[in-house]
Amino acid sequence: MNLTVGEIAAACGGKLVLCENDSKKNGKIWNDKIENDKRENGRSGNERNDINVTSVVLDSRKVTEGGVFIATPGERVDGHSFVSSSFAQGVALAVVSKTPEQLTEETGVPVTGWGSYVLVEDTLQALKDIAEYYREKLDIKIVGITGSSGKTSTKEFVAGVLAEKYNVLKTEGNFNNEVGVPLTLLRIRPEHQVAVVEMGISDFGEMHRLSKMAKPDICVMTNIGQSHLDNLKTRDGILKAKSEIFDFMAEDGEICLNGEDDKLIPLTEIKGRKPHFFGLGGNPCQEVFASNVVSRGLWGSDAAIWMGGTEFQVHVPLPGIHMVLNAAAAACVAEILGLTAEQIAAGIEKITPVNGRNNLIRLPKYTLIDDCYNANPASMRAALDLLALADTEKVAVLGDMFGLGEENNVELHEQVGAYATEKGIDRILCVGERSKHLFQAACDHAEETRQITHFPTTEALLTVLEKEREEYVPDGCTVLVKASHAMEFEKIVEILRES
Repeated sequence: MNLTVGEIAAACGGKLVLCENDSKKNGKIWNDKIENDKRENGRSGNERNDINVTSVVLDSRKVTEGGVFIATPGERVDGHSFVSSSFAQGVALAVVSKTPEQLTEETGVPVTGWGSYVLVEDTLQALKDIAEYYREKLDIKIVGITGSSGKTSTKEFVAGVLAEKYNVLKTEGNFNNEVGVPLTLLRIRPEHQVAVVEMGISDFGEMHRLSKMAKPDICVMTNIGQSHLDNLKTRDGILKAKSEIFDFMAEDGEICLNGEDDKLIPLTEIKGRKPHFFGLGGNPCQEVFASNVVSRGLWGSDAAIWMGGTEFQVHVPLPGIHMVLNAAAAACVAEILGLTAEQIAAGIEKITPVNGRNNLIRLPKYTLIDDCYNANPASMRAALDLLALADTEKVAVLGDMFGLGEENNVELHEQVGAYATEKGIDRILCVGERSKHLFQAACDHAEETRQITHFPTTEALLTVLEKEREEYVPDGCTVLVKASHAMEFEKIVEILRES
């Protein structure tokens, strides 16, 4: 990692306190580093601020020898409690907002075992400052991906396709916010040629700060849907907030937009750049699009991809038309970065699902669609479209959607309930306080043969599934599990997998 102790202190504007650690183990490691540095570069052993660090982490369980530990305040635990143990494991530096003396005064317990540290006012801001500085040192293409839904799936498609030509680093899990993005950037190493960074927000100003750190060379926007309406209010507000990704885009940056989205199609010029549009052939603005789509049910789709005046066939291994759209987005980015049609097709066909996101699981008694990570109205409809492809009895376990705003909450849940019945879902299990509206709308629109049930909490449904699973999720069915993350529907997935 091309980052020194001194650079870290300068990047976050902190006070660097150089001192010997009184831990015997760490003192040996530290002194070995000084001696090696002195032999290789002719530096004085006192110039410890010139020593390269190996990593930057917030989690003390992930510290590495010669790395940096940033002590951040948490809801349950203060990271400063782990500074001593991190030095014992060999870290070269800690970034803190409290001195050992302050901690001793707070806790009444003498604090020992510290080595050199950088003292700052706000350690989370320091993380972002360090990441921004590090990104400016990197000679690498960064693809920033945002949108109301489909960010993670699109990230997987883009990273998977680009890996056919480049050494790619991508966002892990849900590390897409003001903590996750800087940690992703700080994972980039010299061997990486492209980084695919997912960028998620819930309010104005957040994307501006993410863009300032990431400085994307290619910006991808999946859609403008209905999420985080409690802060962003309208789809126009969402578009405005998401468009902050362009604030620090590279001067010669490229933009890839969903040419099926009514809010994105009018964006014919952004910061003097003409966007590239991808889609399903539904608008003449699309440079890259999929056509002749043939559904293979829950096992994917076949399609033709049109790109740069050429056409090639591809099998998209994940089901649903939205996955074909993700493939088109990946092809759009890949064309900009010089991949061939053969490389793009090969990358698309290797894509595998991510846990919690359209993950199709074949079990002995039924097929489970694990899409429990998060939910908004657009992703709910997409998931129900997917379930409707099943040639078995169809069961939807649907829970509350959060972040819609009180003025929209009732109507948007009702729309999902009505849509579930329109798609011919046989059994609908509604869970949560907000989903009462989903339940009522489903009842109002359903045929008498539909089984529609409401459970007040996730725990209530879990209790029923433990005792009477076949009554609600019968053998031979296909069952979708989807709700906002706070509903903890991964517990439902777990019990269904065990059954």
